[in-house]
Amino acid sequence: MTTRLKGLRVLLADDHAMVRLGFRLLLTGEGAEVVAEADSGEAAIRLFAEWQPDLLVMDVSMPGMGGLAALERLLAWSPKARVLMLSAHHDEIVPVRALKLGASGYLCKQASPEEFLRAVATVGVGARYLDPALAQQVALAQLSGSASPVDCLTEKELAVFLKLAAGLSVNEVAADFSLSPSTVGTHLYHIKQKLNVQNAAELTLVALRNGLLEA
Repeated sequence: MTTRLKGLRVLLADDHAMVRLGFRLLLTGEGAEVVAEADSGEAAIRLFAEWQPDLLVMDVSMPGMGGLAALERLLAWSPKARVLMLSAHHDEIVPVRALKLGASGYLCKQASPEEFLRAVATVGVGARYLDPALAQQVALAQLSGSASPVDCLTEKELAVFLKLAAGLSVNEVAADFSLSPSTVGTHLYHIKQKLNVQNAAELTLVALRNGLLEA
């Protein structure tokens, strides 16, 4: 066992137990201590307050409020919290949103285990980290200030939009996020108004055009 992360206390937040197990093995193998695990944004906030970890590693897409809304709420309560956000989305919109909200780092889940450990080590010492595979896209997006239509969505609306655009029904999204179908329906109404779309097919098209879905 190496000790690159020796003494680092980490909270893991991901709704997939197998994913958390993989992260835990990587982290403890480098000397870190995983103090707790969360499977939702709400649980991440509660466990962060309880354990006061050095670092929170949190997935963007989780049930309940989701990772971005949890990030926003956590940093409002604890502005110095170090949070490394993870996502399966390989685009610039979500990382730009996460970094603007105050995330310390952002990594795609397609990254190698070594890159994951590098990201944790970087954020763990208080530095900023951005997935090298996304750095140019994010820099260009921030420099150009090019507004994606998706930028007008709230964090909850963005989370719901991503699920609906991927083909899930309102009821499936409601179950996934532990919300009522009527609440998801309200979010969908606002999403359609903001994006000027009429149906699910147009939602998917917007997601594809903005790199939020694989073609």
